[in-house]
Amino acid sequence: MTTPARRAGRLTALFDQRPELRPILAPLVASLAALEEQIAGATGALRRRAAADPVCARLMSVPGVGPVAALTFKSSIEDPERFARGADVGAYAGLVPRRFQSGERDTRGRISKAGDRMLRHALYEAANSLLARVKGSCALRTWGLALAETKGAKRARVAVARKLAALLHKLWRSETSFQWA
Repeated sequence: MTTPARRAGRLTALFDQRPELRPILAPLVASLAALEEQIAGATGALRRRAAADPVCARLMSVPGVGPVAALTFKSSIEDPERFARGADVGAYAGLVPRRFQSGERDTRGRISKAGDRMLRHALYEAANSLLARVKGSCALRTWGLALAETKGAKRARVAVARKLAALLHKLWRSETSFQWA
């Protein structure tokens, strides 16, 4: 997607070349501008709400975790004392391998997807952001990139999402912020 300023320039050039398209596309362009304004307002409200919450502010100190992921994590978990270990949060989100056991067979499949879908999606997106967009070096990112080279990008994102769940749970329970090391 282009920025609104570039889009306006490109549409002007298009309408100069093909003036018959202006009456057809003008309502669509106006609708797109209204939608972008609404999205910007909602995004700003989410950022303000997450920044005002001390738990979400601590969770957002983790690289890759933004306001949506922090608010989703906090609202899905509700009480960090529900889980004895951080690894249990990954299982709650459905980020653990599915197991097929029968007699002597014990095979591990893809992730179970048995948990909270919204939390799983938010953690996966945070992991993707950590691996793809974060420029600073942290142990989790380094581990995830090494895993991506050997096991593949999708598996690495799921594994990083599972570790992010445990890390966020630990930070919430200990009431500390993430420290770059």
